[in-house]
Amino acid sequence: MPSSLHTKESHLAESELIFGATAMHSYSLQKPGFDPLKPVRSWLDSIEIRDRKVARTLCKLIPAQCPFERDISLFGHAIAHIPPMCKLNPLYDQFVGLRFRSLCYLVDECGEAI
Repeated sequence: MPSSLHTKESHLAESELIFGATAMHSYSLQKPGFDPLKPVRSWLDSIEIRDRKVARTLCKLIPAQCPFERDISLFGHAIAHIPPMCKLNPLYDQFVGLRFRSLCYLVDECGEAI
């Protein structure tokens, strides 16, 4: 019996590593060395926010939390949970970083209270 528990625990730990419980990028599951979105990732990561209007627009366009995540309830009891679909977006981390840089620009450079 202990070996089956060990197998279940190791399988659970392995699935957590694969499916992002440890904040791994979704694109890290691809073959090493092949990343067709790498130029887009690099471009998004290199964007510097220098304009208040652009920063505000980015903060409005990129949601702070996933709008698709839902709990489905029936008679007050949760019967299903729809996970955040944003995590399936291969550019999710870059968009979150861009929104964060926009917020930091608005607070640090423009003195806005968010």
